[in-house]
Amino acid sequence: MSSLTIALDIMGGDHGPPVILSAAVRAVQQHSNVNFIFCGHESVIFPALSKLTSAQRERVEVVHTEQVVEMGEAPTSALRHKKDSSMRKAIECVQQQRANACVSAGNTGALLTLSFYLLKTLPGVDRPALVSRMPTASHHKVFLLDLGANVNCTPDILFQYGVMGSVLAQEVAGITQPRVALLNVGEEDIKGNAQVKSAHSLFNDAPGVNYIGYVEGDDIFTDYADVVVTDGFTGNVALKSSEGLAKLVINEVKQQSQRSFMTRLMAKIALPLLKSIYNRVNPDQYNGASLIGLRGIVIKSHGNASKDAFYYAIVQAIQEAKMQVPDKIKTKIETVLLEQL
Repeated sequence: MSSLTIALDIMGGDHGPPVILSAAVRAVQQHSNVNFIFCGHESVIFPALSKLTSAQRERVEVVHTEQVVEMGEAPTSALRHKKDSSMRKAIECVQQQRANACVSAGNTGALLTLSFYLLKTLPGVDRPALVSRMPTASHHKVFLLDLGANVNCTPDILFQYGVMGSVLAQEVAGITQPRVALLNVGEEDIKGNAQVKSAHSLFNDAPGVNYIGYVEGDDIFTDYADVVVTDGFTGNVALKSSEGLAKLVINEVKQQSQRSFMTRLMAKIALPLLKSIYNRVNPDQYNGASLIGLRGIVIKSHGNASKDAFYYAIVQAIQEAKMQVPDKIKTKIETVLLEQL
């Protein structure tokens, strides 16, 4: 593949351009074979470009925009009234094949709506899904989807999620036959609601997917499966709960270090282990949820992402673009659907 180009929404996110630009400049400096399109107000962007060498500056195109999609703005408003927003322009770069992928930390609902409207879904895919890699008890990662794109999912959509997640695990994580599981309230066949049971049947009838059955919530992080499929409501709750637990552990360590001498001593002794655990569950390094199922690559960063977290989201976009993930998903979907006929 020729050199890649990544479009960035510079104006999105809770912390605004300073954080995004810091990550963007780092990406330009560390990925010499990648070009970038910075979408946002030029008065904000141009000062940051002074940190780049002349050679690095040549790999950055600036698309000036006058509008910003606000974090609390209704998706329909962003679609109808923000046609010159940094978010929309970044997605349009992918639509127009000027960029191989785009990254935004902006309003999730607006990003989903604009991406769905501008890029459309792949043939055989009803709805796109948000998916991210999560830590497990081993050093492997598990792909969890959907994380909030669709709170209500039909059995067909859950099945499509499993197929798409399997391709992502193969191409991004290099897993030959990813283990795909359905999140459920129990492992027995009699457990679960009608949607989950119907999706279970679809997976069992699809030889093109390495389906291993149901998985319960406490096994998401045990390396039981490589891909865990659920609806967006449940997936978002699971994601936020895991992130909250990670923050609880770190806050507890910080509080203990401020107490008695013996407590501080024990905390100091345990600190290397705690740091190791934190580095594995730190949400920053798992920032970058892929909006898969579209005819282009869109990466959603946390709105409150730090500069390191947004950088990881850019790296995720580069990796998926190199692997041509949408094309691989299209081929897999077509193959699995043909096998079912």
